[in-house]
Amino acid sequence: MAQSSIVATLSRQVFKRDITSALFAHSFSSSSFRSPSLFFSRKIHFSVSLSSQTAMGETPVAVDAGMDAVQRRLMFDDECILVDENDRAVGHESKYNCHLWEKIESENWLHRAFSVFLFNSKYELLLQQRSATKVTFPLVWTNTCCSHPLYRESELIEENALGVRNAAQRKLLDELGIPAQDVPVDQFTPLGRILYKAPSDGKWGEHELDYLLFIVRDVNVNPNPDEVADIKYVNRDQLKELLRKADAGEEGLKLSPWFRLVVDNFLFKWWDHLEQGTLGEVIDMKTIHKLT
Repeated sequence: MAQSSIVATLSRQVFKRDITSALFAHSFSSSSFRSPSLFFSRKIHFSVSLSSQTAMGETPVAVDAGMDAVQRRLMFDDECILVDENDRAVGHESKYNCHLWEKIESENWLHRAFSVFLFNSKYELLLQQRSATKVTFPLVWTNTCCSHPLYRESELIEENALGVRNAAQRKLLDELGIPAQDVPVDQFTPLGRILYKAPSDGKWGEHELDYLLFIVRDVNVNPNPDEVADIKYVNRDQLKELLRKADAGEEGLKLSPWFRLVVDNFLFKWWDHLEQGTLGEVIDMKTIHKLT
């Protein structure tokens, strides 16, 4: 790539970050924002734009020219929230850089995420199969919706996990076409947090501090094909059969690593409490479970 193009790319990135910093500094005094330490501890990683270039001077856009256009836009436009292992926000980075396995391994970058488990009134769990164009874990089956709160004021609110719940509502619309009125923010129940690391392939992976959210609603679903290949509601027995097939390697069926961790450690117990109306008994937002 020509030197002038590289300079222009870097200038746009720096300008974007400077504008973001200015906007957040302006809203710093907002009574709804509960993380003032973020602005004193955040780390701006200017080195990323340079280090993510190849030895030949190509930018990630050129290297990943074969990436689906929608996924490429999300990878470069979305800014994830970097956190430490105690879930304190320390900065932000592009979704692209947060999912580069070499960065996860060399920089130990950890970002905030969420996983939604949506049940209908029959207490069946809605699952999705990720689209074939997803950069990480394409075509695997997983819980209803898995994504990230972004580095924006409405999704940085830490009180009662409101920022994460706002992000969950946004992504249920983006991925599954579920209208916001079908999933009111105050109907999400944050049950706990897990920290895990998982490679997807040689280039991509996940290192997330993941909020686990339950919600019971009968919803209208209209999946976005750029995000979702298939959906299904399952009861406990049907999920157990799905697990059996995945373990046996039948039908090429695969499950996302974060979903499997939740299933193996929490899901069926929480499901029982959900049906019994005692879900509040298992809420634990103080512990961060480090799972492998």
